Amino acid sequence: MVQPSTLKFLKTLRLNNNKEWFDNHKSDYQNAKTDFENTVQQLIDGLSKQDPAIKGLQIKDSVFRIYKDVRFSKDKTPYKTHFGASFQSGGKKAITAGYYFHLEPGNKSFAGGGIWMPPAPALKKIRQEIDYNFEEFEQIISNKEFIRHFSKVEGDALKTAPQGYAPDNPAIAYLKLKSVLVERQFPDELCTQPAVVREILKTFAVMQPLVQFLNRALD
Repeated sequence: MVQPSTLKFLKTLRLNNNKEWFDNHKSDYQNAKTDFENTVQQLIDGLSKQDPAIKGLQIKDSVFRIYKDVRFSKDKTPYKTHFGASFQSGGKKAITAGYYFHLEPGNKSFAGGGIWMPPAPALKKIRQEIDYNFEEFEQIISNKEFIRHFSKVEGDALKTAPQGYAPDNPAIAYLKLKSVLVERQFPDELCTQPAVVREILKTFAVMQPLVQFLNRALD
């Protein structure tokens, strides 16, 4: 579970997103970061039992920095107002499908995953896998438990059919995707309860067939 003080820190940071405030509250940040990392470790431990590909993953290879890269952004606030962690073979920088937990106050937290904006060669392999094995892909995303948790597969999409695919291809809606993602929202109240780790792991288990399908394409 996440301590209420961690959500409070992130909420206050949103209202004071500047270096002076952050420096004056560095101890609060460290406490919040440690609390989030404790939850991440519990998720790594549990997920390793569900998906052997996650075994050996370290916290440092999973948790994203709170410091933003503002070089190419119109928003020059220096800090993210959420904590995030990715759980995937090879760590957060690997070009593989995986799982993700996003902690953000205001009922904006979620668990989900898939693959976000893979480079062109990897995306080409994923599209080919969906095209060749669309019946299997459909079975995964139409499973009742999958729909109950995620409702749909989403991601930025091309306006037209990708090169090499006909507009009337049965899988065209998914072949247009530039990311293949699912997510389940988590309210603040649940995030601060002991049950949250169990619920996140259950969410990851439901999406595991999708993750494995995508990673098979990348092997």
